Amino acid sequence: MPDRPDIRVVPADAARYPTLLQLQVHELQRDFVGPIAVSLADAAQCEGSEAMAILCDDEPIGFYRIEKQARSIADRDFERPTLGLRSFFIDARWQGQGLGTRALAAVMRDLAQRHPAARDVVLTVNVRNTPALALYRRAGFRETGELYHGGRSGPQHVMLGALPL
Repeated sequence: MPDRPDIRVVPADAARYPTLLQLQVHELQRDFVGPIAVSLADAAQCEGSEAMAILCDDEPIGFYRIEKQARSIADRDFERPTLGLRSFFIDARWQGQGLGTRALAAVMRDLAQRHPAARDVVLTVNVRNTPALALYRRAGFRETGELYHGGRSGPQHVMLGALPL
């Protein structure tokens, strides 16, 4: 593998499902990231939700969903046009290599290109999930000061990141 593998994001089409379904997080992270099979099924049912694959040199290494209605993430409206990010994760086998930060940069570039009217991305991260909180901060997200209490594993920080212009 090259020193700087190509990290890109693509829609999770049905042809990728078998490989995507093999992705998982470490056991300690399962409180914060639901099973990918559930997320794929939910995305297929929810209008405005798009399942996405994170690729490293064309191999799926992660997953996330984009929500066109940011209210579905934090249960509130936002001043600027905002997209929602949910279920972001890097497969356990690929963690610890700096790929999460690079993947988030690819996500933000992709969103800015495909959704030019959007200005921000909102996400929630469990208050106990300190590695994810650090990752999102490194990627330029900031806490809004609000907590979202709708998660299955306790309160979550609401974070906003500006899309590149």
